[in-house]
Amino acid sequence: MAKRAGNSKNRDALAGGQTTMLEVRDIVKTFASLRANDGVRLSVAAGEIHALLGENGAGKSTLVKMLYGSLQPDSGEIRWHGKPVHIRSPAMARRIGIGMVFQHFSLFDSLSVADNIRVSLDPVFAGRDLAERVRELSGDYGLPLNPDWLIGDLSVGERQRVEIVRCLLQEPELIILDEPTSVLTPQEADNLFLTLERLRAEGKSILYISHRLEEVKRMCDRATVLRHGKVVGECDPRKETAASLATMMVGSEVAGIGRVAAVAGEVLLGVENVNLAAATPFAVPLREVSLQVRAGEIVGVAGVAGNGQGELFRVVSGEETLADANAVRIRGQACGNAGINGRRRLGAAFVPEERLGHGAVPGLTLSENMLLSRHESDRAAFQFAGGLIRSDIVLEAARRVSAAMDVRKGGDDPEAASLSGGNLQKYIMGRELDRKPAVLVVNQPTWGVDAGAAARIRQALVDLARSGSAVLVISQDLDEIFEVSDAIVVMHDGRLSKPIAMAKATYEKIGLLMGGADPGHGVHAEAGDAR
Repeated sequence: MAKRAGNSKNRDALAGGQTTMLEVRDIVKTFASLRANDGVRLSVAAGEIHALLGENGAGKSTLVKMLYGSLQPDSGEIRWHGKPVHIRSPAMARRIGIGMVFQHFSLFDSLSVADNIRVSLDPVFAGRDLAERVRELSGDYGLPLNPDWLIGDLSVGERQRVEIVRCLLQEPELIILDEPTSVLTPQEADNLFLTLERLRAEGKSILYISHRLEEVKRMCDRATVLRHGKVVGECDPRKETAASLATMMVGSEVAGIGRVAAVAGEVLLGVENVNLAAATPFAVPLREVSLQVRAGEIVGVAGVAGNGQGELFRVVSGEETLADANAVRIRGQACGNAGINGRRRLGAAFVPEERLGHGAVPGLTLSENMLLSRHESDRAAFQFAGGLIRSDIVLEAARRVSAAMDVRKGGDDPEAASLSGGNLQKYIMGRELDRKPAVLVVNQPTWGVDAGAAARIRQALVDLARSGSAVLVISQDLDEIFEVSDAIVVMHDGRLSKPIAMAKATYEKIGLLMGGADPGHGVHAEAGDAR
């Protein structure tokens, strides 16, 4: 079982006797009444991949933002190569040798790879030969990039390469990686792991944040676990199980998904032969997309990011309306030409991939965001007869959702932007689940949430389906797709495969379809008798 933090002899042994590169001593950071970091201690050795684990709201993001200079600690000390340092800004962090690759990319679609790197690179690292350096360094590290490629033409995995290469060009000694595989295929993740192993062999250190515990076990030399802002443990993750790591993170055993066999009923969501031209030069056209989801079942949509999943969500949710009303049917009602509110009135609910800005307005409170998404579907509950808003009822609904989903927040009704990404994801999921919709369409339901929250969300999706709703789950996490789905369809280049029943689905079969396997090779033909 895990060793507790504070055992310096154990830490030295785990670090292999290597020199400590970064040390954090008793760091405290408070926001209003919330103590996000409470006396945090952490050390990272040279040539070590060190995992930073914890639930959403445990304090991971706050800590790494202080290490990168985006936030300043209230008290405590950061030591770099044994000497105290005050990291005043990200520019200073980069100058002393700390780089960071964020979970959310910051790239301009209309610019080339080289130009994206140039506009954000500190002048000391830029130069006329930047394009050649990008080509050479990316090739050396197994992350091949053409500096002339347009960002808008790249897959999500290739965009991840751009972010990593931009960081490596600044010659960091310590690289902070925040959920680096959350948008990668299994094959792309394997390539990233090879790169990380090379960086470790060169003596560089990596602080690795991830909720994917199997990859933490595979890659990391040590792990520090945060809970409620405090360090609660340190261990060698290679000697742990994913379950024991999850238990350390949440403080109790994480339950698996309880399932009973699906009994499919009538078709509650139907999409029929949808063709949609690409809205922008970087979008994917939909080609002859058809889909049915029945009462009582979950259909999972697998696929490499950027193959039309976003466009499919827009068509199903009503963000993209169609001329043919019969192209989309909800509970038997033709609604292809109806907008989002019209579809909500039919009993549908939607959770988009982008939570901040799409799923929630950053500057509005949680209750105000509740009202924005449910003012039509919950008109009777939220309004007086004269049309006035019942603010007390809306606020109570926001509180109910926060309690049900264990949303960690600094006040009773804070702004959406003040929540961590994982906690905001839990709130948005809970807001739609609270309606008990007849049809739920969700894009990336557990992106960036911890193991306990992911299990809670997945169980809620299964429970909703078993209560008689139709659930469509779009996810890049194949493990998630296999865990919750009753049937799987694969999206590639704007097309959907025929559904594959779980009894016949394998990772190999789904992976082939994700890579664009020719239907003539038999994969699609075999899938045709899914249900």
